[in-house]
Amino acid sequence: MFNKVLVAEDLDSISISVVQALKELSVGEIHHAKYCDEAFLKIKKAILEKKEYDLLISDLSFKPDHNQNSLTTGEELINAVKKTQPEIKTIVFSIEDKSFRIKSLFENSGINAYISKGRNSIPQLKSAIQEVFNNGKNIISPELSHILSHKSLIEIEAYDISLLKLLSKGMILDEIALSLKKEEIAPNSHSSIEKRINKLKINFKANNNVQLIAITKDLGLI
Repeated sequence: MFNKVLVAEDLDSISISVVQALKELSVGEIHHAKYCDEAFLKIKKAILEKKEYDLLISDLSFKPDHNQNSLTTGEELINAVKKTQPEIKTIVFSIEDKSFRIKSLFENSGINAYISKGRNSIPQLKSAIQEVFNNGKNIISPELSHILSHKSLIEIEAYDISLLKLLSKGMILDEIALSLKKEEIAPNSHSSIEKRINKLKINFKANNNVQLIAITKDLGLI
């Protein structure tokens, strides 16, 4: 079983249940973080000390408060952690049920499992932890299993998500291109960005950029 696990969850009641499940699975060392930035700092500190975490279990939504955080969602946390420690196993434990977002987490963020919070979620989480430990991949709650095999879902790449997020901030083409170049994300030329946005509008049947952002927000992509 995993030796060292970090739980990123802002609700104490859920965190307690997850920690208890980990104890029942005989996990040696369990840590908890209520904020994404706090979780990321723990990950980096563990790497520096050569005592890396084996598994990260994270929610997707974290309620904002007076603390300022650069990482505000579980998805942002996972992506940052994966860049720092690519081999770490990751499980999302969330109430989110939007197909596009869940599929993107598997395909673009490289998560190992997705468990939906609900009445029977803790037994499902325990089972997922065991499966992930045994190198299981693409583990998902039974009620959401159709998502990974649904042929009609549009293939969305990490690049598209980055593009949509910048577009949702009201950025114009020049600003998007500059931002992508700073982040070393390619392609970042005006023509390639414009072509990609037009393709996304066709895929999502959006008449303009405003409608495109509204649709993708509703689907949980951004």
